[in-house]
Amino acid sequence: MANSMSFFLLLSFLAFAPLCLCHYNQEGYLYPQFYDYSCPQAQHIVKSVLAKYVAEQPRLAASILRLHFHDCFVKGCDASLLLDSSESINSEKGSNPNRNSARGFEVIDAIKAELERQCPSTVSCADILTLAARDSVVLTGGPNWEVPLGRRDSLGASISGSNNNIPAPNNTFQTILTKFKLQGLDLVDLVALSGGHTIGNARCTTFRQRLYNQSGNGEPDSTLDQYYASTLRTRCPSSGGDQNLFFLDYATPYKFDNSYFKNLLAYKGLLSSDQVLFTMNQESAELVKLYAERNDIFFEHFAKSMIKMGNISPLTNSRGEIRENCRRINA
Repeated sequence: MANSMSFFLLLSFLAFAPLCLCHYNQEGYLYPQFYDYSCPQAQHIVKSVLAKYVAEQPRLAASILRLHFHDCFVKGCDASLLLDSSESINSEKGSNPNRNSARGFEVIDAIKAELERQCPSTVSCADILTLAARDSVVLTGGPNWEVPLGRRDSLGASISGSNNNIPAPNNTFQTILTKFKLQGLDLVDLVALSGGHTIGNARCTTFRQRLYNQSGNGEPDSTLDQYYASTLRTRCPSSGGDQNLFFLDYATPYKFDNSYFKNLLAYKGLLSSDQVLFTMNQESAELVKLYAERNDIFFEHFAKSMIKMGNISPLTNSRGEIRENCRRINA
């Protein structure tokens, strides 16, 4: 009991400790005021353009948040994911985690085009994606935070990194945690950032095995509520329907809140990688319970973890470039 109380006291301290809004790397700092003089309207432009797209297609908020996550886990937050294939680049868009599922690139293009009109060659695509991810959360009712800025854009991509570094829906808990730790993220970051699945969709193909053959014995996943599973099977058959979409959070699919964690407590996490947070590790299970009960602490931890993830290996100063077009490196 004493250990449990100590755990919750530590989490409470972490939740309400001041956010660190700067990050030092070997070449320089990221800080929220980076564009205050060079492009003071930058953040307003990002949010206003994004808001128009999300108003027309609410699903895009989750898509942009996912792009940021998939970008940062490969070579750091450097907009490598945004690059199209060329003679010298094998785009990350073709990797297993991104092919037929990564979307929202046209939103980033529109934001970049407006920024280039008002502040030519000033705001990086990496910073645009980081800001747009924060604003996607805010626009759907989630927490706000100041984004450290000053990233530059990569000159290349890594499809192998995309295939190997991004957690997969059927990875074990330990594999997912290892992939987070390789990025400098810990268990609290894993559980908090997984809460981003409170918005968005997943394709039938990403969770089909849970419905029919989770362990190779022809049986459904025992950690999936069976009534929920039967409902899912009506639109996710044992074969076909790979691209059929399902809400990651069936309760409040377009609202950023803690119902995702409440679903896990009811064994109604859609992906195996969601449900294992509650079933396969005691510390993560305690976090799931805490976030399900305390939306405010979830929001605090999520914001901290997003800042931490956004600080993974940024390019600054002389490294990288400011792309004029996010889909290709400058001539």
